[in-house]
Amino acid sequence: MPAFSRFLRYFIAVGRLGSIRKAADELNVSASAIDRQILNVEADIGMPLFERLPTGLRLTAAGEIMMAAGGRWQKNMADVRAQIEDLQGLKRGHVDIAVIDALAKGFLPAMIQSIQSRYPGISIGVKVLENDAVRLAIASGKVDFGIFFEPQSFRDITVRAFVDVVLGFVTPAGHPFGQRREARFSAGVGSPLVVPAEPLAMYQQIAVLEGTSGVVLDKKVASDNIQMITSLVLQGVGIGILTSLDIITEVKRGLLSFTRISDPILRPMTLALCTAAARTPSHAAGLVLSEIEHGFAQLSYPASIEPVAAGPA
Repeated sequence: MPAFSRFLRYFIAVGRLGSIRKAADELNVSASAIDRQILNVEADIGMPLFERLPTGLRLTAAGEIMMAAGGRWQKNMADVRAQIEDLQGLKRGHVDIAVIDALAKGFLPAMIQSIQSRYPGISIGVKVLENDAVRLAIASGKVDFGIFFEPQSFRDITVRAFVDVVLGFVTPAGHPFGQRREARFSAGVGSPLVVPAEPLAMYQQIAVLEGTSGVVLDKKVASDNIQMITSLVLQGVGIGILTSLDIITEVKRGLLSFTRISDPILRPMTLALCTAAARTPSHAAGLVLSEIEHGFAQLSYPASIEPVAAGPA
């Protein structure tokens, strides 16, 4: 095991840097020692791990497989260290999380701040990814857990908590449209709209509504970035279409209003907090997971989009 561990450290560094010399400088070992380890493993498996090019080293297909295995090994070793620290009664360790873009503000940053105050020995890494990429990161063990839409059909995922998230029209505070709590999709006809584009999960829901209702909307701007859509609505470019999750912070601050799209064909989207089915979270990951799980109901509709009441004048 020590020899294998040493090889993987050397191999990962070379794969990342594309150079044995650079890896040797970073790891403070001799270039010949790294080269010997790699050549020994290549001879053992009967395939080259690198293409030797004039400009440096590039991973072969076998090297890509080994690199992925090396990443899993590093993560597993970090979990082992965290579990050993658990035996010593230490609340330390590192936790990696993957989330969709809508959670990059509001709820999750507030949860992380609370967790850090309670468990200062735990560090947290947050990856903001597309919806499908979050699921893959969880299932492959690249992260300890994640939050994404529509997890029901995936056997490699365990759902720890979930809430319903609905689609709606988003308007600046004071806009007449925003006085309605619900409206049909056709209510958007005649108004300039700012709409989601692929690969956002909402794009498919809008396509279904357009196809079933025959409604033609005046789409002034389409974007694949939630913050851009939110900013354009705040600037008065048009009425936005987003989920209740996307604009929690702005609604609570009294900047935006949310009107749910009430067409019967439109079902709520399921936002889920998930772990890999085949993997038990480390103690540190379990602590962070539990904290987020307990606060997850804050993201549900309609509680998530109630504006904060103004104080007495």
